[in-house]
Amino acid sequence: MIRLIALLILLLPGILAVYGIKLMRDMVFGILQSPFPYLWLQFFSGFLFLIIGLGFIAGFILYRDRKRNKVQDRFKTK
Repeated sequence: MIRLIALLILLLPGILAVYGIKLMRDMVFGILQSPFPYLWLQFFSGFLFLIIGLGFIAGFILYRDRKRNKVQDRFKTK
């Protein structure tokens, strides 16, 4: 049950990161999505979505590995 909850917690930021990549790709090809009035705004929103999604996933994995003592010395909390 705990693994299912962890999967759901990681699934939403993962979807957010994928959507961010899609927005940035669409900007490169000149495809404007509906909620964004400008291509540059679409790109920066996509970049922000990507950073937030990947940051959450990376933080989650780092937290889990710290609990299990599987990180290098420089990542351990003091």
